[in-house]
Amino acid sequence: MANGKGERYTIQGVKYLCIPAADSPSQNMTRHFKESIKFIHECRLQGEGCLVHCLAGVSRSVTLVIAYIMTVTDFGWEDALHTVRAGRSCANPNLGFQRQLQEFEKYEVHQYRQWLKEEYGENPLRDAEEAKSILGKYKEQGRMEPRPSTRRWSSFSTLSPLTYNNYTTET
Repeated sequence: MANGKGERYTIQGVKYLCIPAADSPSQNMTRHFKESIKFIHECRLQGEGCLVHCLAGVSRSVTLVIAYIMTVTDFGWEDALHTVRAGRSCANPNLGFQRQLQEFEKYEVHQYRQWLKEEYGENPLRDAEEAKSILGKYKEQGRMEPRPSTRRWSSFSTLSPLTYNNYTTET
């Protein structure tokens, strides 16, 4: 939240990671993956919650969570997306973010998995098992859709891309 003077309100005892990013297909989200993955993972290892959000909770935040899930499991981007959709059905990264996740899966995720293992050791969390269970239940419920890159746009396509800080007001 901002107070109109460009300052952000914070809650004492809560750690924040603020990533300025537009919900635009041309926005480079990949450059924020490592920092986001590190932040989420450290919160989880310490037994803390981690809220990942953007204005609509549909594209930017979902993209970062998908990258995290891909890193802590052996999931590709589509299975990671469906895992997120099990809890947030409107999850729908824009096409540019989908392409970045595809590239991440193809060229970088293996290096990120190795980096995470070297940085933090063996993962004591049951991420892979939990994610597979969530994805399995999602598939059983018949909630799978055609490949995200080939399906028609949902009703969210009518939302215009919102730039970072577009929701603050100056007084």
